[in-house]
Amino acid sequence: MNAPALAAAPATQRMLRGPVFPTLLRLATPNVLGLFANTVVIGFDGYIVGRLGADALAGVAVVLPLAMLMLHMSAGSLGGSTTAVVARALGAGDAPLAAQLARNAVLLGLLASVLFTLLCAGPWLYAALGARGPVLEQARAYAAVLFGGAAAIWSVNVLAGVARGSGQMGAAALALVGTTAMHLLLCPVLVFGAGPVPALGVAGAATSTVVTNGVGALALLAWLSRRGSPVRPLAPAARAGDGAFRRILQIALPSAMSPVLSNGAIAAATGYVAGFGGLAIAGYGIAARLEYILVPIAFGIGSALTAMVAANLGAQQPERAKRIAWTGAGVVWLVTGLIGVWAAVWPAAWMGLFTADAAVQQAGSTYLRIVGGSYGFFGLSLALFFASQGAGRLKWALLASGARLAVVVVGGAAALRIASGAPEALYFVVAASLLVTGVTLAAATYLADWSPRGRAA
Repeated sequence: MNAPALAAAPATQRMLRGPVFPTLLRLATPNVLGLFANTVVIGFDGYIVGRLGADALAGVAVVLPLAMLMLHMSAGSLGGSTTAVVARALGAGDAPLAAQLARNAVLLGLLASVLFTLLCAGPWLYAALGARGPVLEQARAYAAVLFGGAAAIWSVNVLAGVARGSGQMGAAALALVGTTAMHLLLCPVLVFGAGPVPALGVAGAATSTVVTNGVGALALLAWLSRRGSPVRPLAPAARAGDGAFRRILQIALPSAMSPVLSNGAIAAATGYVAGFGGLAIAGYGIAARLEYILVPIAFGIGSALTAMVAANLGAQQPERAKRIAWTGAGVVWLVTGLIGVWAAVWPAAWMGLFTADAAVQQAGSTYLRIVGGSYGFFGLSLALFFASQGAGRLKWALLASGARLAVVVVGGAAALRIASGAPEALYFVVAASLLVTGVTLAAATYLADWSPRGRAA
């Protein structure tokens, strides 16, 4: 056993030495449970907003791609990159560097949140995405609050990334569960009003999201900064920060491009569907919400993949890192694939959770029958993205996401010309884009050389 592994904390030791599948499950289980809380929030918000009517559903559906872009970039891109660099530093036995990286990641998250506030809080973007009249007004009300409080969302996700990188998966999961519990209580009060609290409508759902994430961020920061924590973001700096920002950004910047491309594909599909009218976009918004639920499931296992792959590469164990990647990817492929089959066979079971409008149910069910069968490949691409993030090898992940965007934009335009009166052809294009993404990244991962010589090439 090498020196870094002997010097590692117990949580890092398990990532370096424990049996792959049991260790992956041990690390992923609290993540999956915690991120299932995000799944509950996505579904719960759809249920609450659905009670406000079709305009509210459509307005939030227009904002949702950008809201999920922020979530993916804060949790998956910067948060995942933070997990990778912290885990790699700890795998190499360098705890002071891990603490410096954690501090710098939090600062980067705050800077990124300012950009989202400036760019996404105004209504012009949602008008460009096809929102009009009452739908645009609902989108504006939701976005102004959600992106106005972007700092809370970025902070809690980056700090969760620090916890995962140090092997403290339970702390990150507990923060998410606590945030969800608070949101379930606060959201309906703010949306519908209660006693002296006025009804805020869709803005109430966004307000609850911001407030509860802020509380979760403060709690997680306090936990990580306690004495005895493997990585203490608020501890006095043990070394200068030279190179720390660069280490994070080398992974975070290309990581950030992947959700931009993926959510660009979703935004393009949303724009195309908007051309079929309000019922189509409302049904699509509910149906596509299931895809956003697959992301937390994949993230729960994928964040464990990022930490384990990075720690093992930091300890110069590339063969074990690759075995970890395929084990986790196989689990995600199976779980998301089964969910997709369920949605394709029984779409009404999902649609009925959010609306009793038969026309909206029918519109969303059409989407799920066509696209649901490709969800396994969507999950596979997400899992391998997190593994690639841990390896610091993101070129093919970006190419796969770019291929998805190209298929949707080009194929979607062609589908609209061929079958302009019905969205089914567009939905087949969306399904094909998910298949292309998963297969491309799986082939690239299989061929990749993660040895020190290969990573230097």
